Amino acid sequence: MADLRALFSSNNPEYDAVEAFTDRQSQWAAVAAALGEHLQHVARPGFDVEDLESPRANVLMFYGVGGAGKSTLLRKIEAALTLAEDRPAQWGAPAWTQRLLPIRIDLSRSVSTGSDYERVLLTIRLELARALGRTLPSFDLALRNYWETVHPGELLDEYIRRTGIAGKVTNLLPGQLQAGVGEIAAALQLPGLVGSAAGQITSALVTALRDRHDRAQALAGAARTADLLEATPDLESLSYYPHLLAWDLAQLPAKKAVTPVIILDTFEDTADRHRDLERLLQRLVWLMPASFFVLAGRTSLQWADPALHGQLDWTGPTSWPSLSTARSVPAPRTAAPTGRQHLIGDLSAQDCETHLARRLTVEGRPLIDADIRAAITTRSHGLPLHLDLAVSRYLEIRRTGRTPVAADFDCSFPALLARTLSDLTAEERHLLRSVSLLDAWDLDLATRAAGLTQQATARRLTERPLIAENPYALWPYHLHRAIRTAVREDTHSEDRWTDTDWHQAATRALAALGEQWTTATAQAPSRMLLVACLRQGLRLARDHRLTDLGWLTAAAFDYADDSVWEPLTLPTDIIGAPDTPADALAELLTAITRRQREHRQRTVERLTTVLDSGLLSSSLTELALYYRAKAYKDLDRGAAARAGMRQVADADGRLAPKARRGLANLDRLAGDFPAALAAVPTLGWKGGHNRVLGDIHWSHANTPQAVAAFEAGRTEAEERGVAGERAMMQVRLALALSFTDPVRADEELALAHQLLDGLDQRANNLLASIVALIKDAGTVGVTDRAQALYADIDSAGLPYLHRFVELAVAFHHAVREEDQDLAATIDRLHTLTATGDFAYFCDIAFFMAALPLPGPSTIRWTTSEDDVRTAWRGLVRARQEHLRAGN
Repeated sequence: MADLRALFSSNNPEYDAVEAFTDRQSQWAAVAAALGEHLQHVARPGFDVEDLESPRANVLMFYGVGGAGKSTLLRKIEAALTLAEDRPAQWGAPAWTQRLLPIRIDLSRSVSTGSDYERVLLTIRLELARALGRTLPSFDLALRNYWETVHPGELLDEYIRRTGIAGKVTNLLPGQLQAGVGEIAAALQLPGLVGSAAGQITSALVTALRDRHDRAQALAGAARTADLLEATPDLESLSYYPHLLAWDLAQLPAKKAVTPVIILDTFEDTADRHRDLERLLQRLVWLMPASFFVLAGRTSLQWADPALHGQLDWTGPTSWPSLSTARSVPAPRTAAPTGRQHLIGDLSAQDCETHLARRLTVEGRPLIDADIRAAITTRSHGLPLHLDLAVSRYLEIRRTGRTPVAADFDCSFPALLARTLSDLTAEERHLLRSVSLLDAWDLDLATRAAGLTQQATARRLTERPLIAENPYALWPYHLHRAIRTAVREDTHSEDRWTDTDWHQAATRALAALGEQWTTATAQAPSRMLLVACLRQGLRLARDHRLTDLGWLTAAAFDYADDSVWEPLTLPTDIIGAPDTPADALAELLTAITRRQREHRQRTVERLTTVLDSGLLSSSLTELALYYRAKAYKDLDRGAAARAGMRQVADADGRLAPKARRGLANLDRLAGDFPAALAAVPTLGWKGGHNRVLGDIHWSHANTPQAVAAFEAGRTEAEERGVAGERAMMQVRLALALSFTDPVRADEELALAHQLLDGLDQRANNLLASIVALIKDAGTVGVTDRAQALYADIDSAGLPYLHRFVELAVAFHHAVREEDQDLAATIDRLHTLTATGDFAYFCDIAFFMAALPLPGPSTIRWTTSEDDVRTAWRGLVRARQEHLRAGN
């Protein structure tokens, strides 16, 4: 259909303007087409409701973000199927003549798997009771027997009234269930059982069915009726009763026949939260093949995905051929859409591009150039209205005689904002602007950011379609990104904010984030909340040049203490030196975090720039100095590392224990083990005393004491909930064991990889790969694997790890008694340790091979050199024995 608005926007008739957006006509066309196909299918002579193997095509899915109008669409569909006069005129009349019974159920009221499935099934049966006015014998008997068993003493009509399933007509269903039991008792010619417990009637019916009693077969003759009635009445059995319901419906006389159209709204409350409930509802769909199901949720149905095998009963494209590909591009108004999954609301980038390319054409070619389409798509965030307005802007620019360019569409549209604000109260508009500062929020955060005292306004705003909800996110609500941009760039609204208004709102929002974080930390510290608050808080402080960083300083230290290093994903890097305290803090944390993915030299450069800016507080200056010193250490710049650590330790601030640990480690790296050991009692937990102690012991081939120290450090980290430190201790535990016990080392290394998963610790991941080399020393392929690690170490800017690789290779050659290869490895180690750091690795390599040192050693061990030599040579001999035993 032509887009009349575009058609009348120009005197030039050369291009074709096709209307891209419809008033849900394509969705109705999808329903009409799918339902028509379904009715034709079930009317064929070979159709059998008891067929449990044929593929199913009796389901249609609408999916999309919250607030896209899915529930409204389903209500319109229900109304259109109920009465012709309730169907929008533009939808047109359907082709079918069969009697339909729409039954809409909102799954958002889910309480638990069992109770919600009961509610669904009772709702369906009650609607059938209203429409048919008659019993459905086999299902009614099974349902009544289930109810008397699972809900003893609870009247069904009271339950229906209490749960609000049926409103005022609570006696319809209980009455029909009672009548159904009486009908079966009469059919079995057992008048004495009328009024008896359903269990007695059930037993009599099962016996009659097993004996092929004609009247029993006529009333409840589905092939599996007896088996279902004999099964223990529980939730599992209840989930198969729809098979009986389908059979009962198939036996209705032609004048009473009806096709249920079961509409399940907010299916995400089932699919995402409870796979168990989804499995029960999938059974409902599968076991009622003559009924048609319309579902709506936030995500497409995954039933055709073979990966769900085992989680659901029927999966894969063979079972659900029409669900194998989710349809995300609405069909043109002139065509009935195909497929059974349809996106509602926002469009993907590809969908936006497709629409813009088809909206305005010249001789079949897109009028809007590709770069402009890309710019519009990026700005729209998939919002159809934004695309519509962008097309209008394109035509408006052409009317001026100028050719549009991509930069013309790097904007928001006042009309979009005007439509958004038109039905909001003044208080709601104030709150909308406040939350536009936040990436995501909850009612409390929104209320505080807006400076309000009650949550009512925030609650009302969340009910608007411009707010999307993810109930499983830390903060469940977020403003549509295109609308958010329009709000932030507003320069036309009568009540638009001034720069001062925005600054004050940013200050309130930052304070609100801080209150949430500090309150939660006092009760139950949450790493997820910490990172989320930092991400939003840093952006607010940076974008709005806030000078009072307040809680952000403490949060920055907590973030660094855990050694997890989730990316903070700030919008852009700072160009040049930072010019505000917020800039400096943001760059500081960015540099610390990205050192896991950047060369350590880049880390040094970034931290030096931040320090030279002079914008950091004294405590944050210590944070920058400490991590620059760590980077210096990794880069083999021992003197610079020691100077930085000494400066932090002397300041005696929050990082002083870690700096003292750094100094002890530098003593160890320099070969002064007694000095490192003497520092251990002064370090405590905060100074990583067990880590330092373990590193000293494994360097002396004292595995039992090293393992004990690393295990103690891991336990301390677990007790304090510090995931990063726990993972580091586990890697070092595996390192200590890798020389002595390859079997246990393999187990500990597997746990190390598990603990490292989700942590951004590049150095420890590389060290874990080296540990794998050591535990495999003496076997084939170790040197090739070692060679492959060199490039990863170089790209990470962690040259100190080359020494560990060479130590692993030296152990390997010593075990295999490959003297020439070992000599070459020792030469490389000499070169790598020329600065003095890790020089003891060269001595260890000589000890492993029982070779004399080439000259006096500068290493100060905690015990005699002979003891250390004997210990390391013993590890080589033990590995040789292990390999011989394995062969």
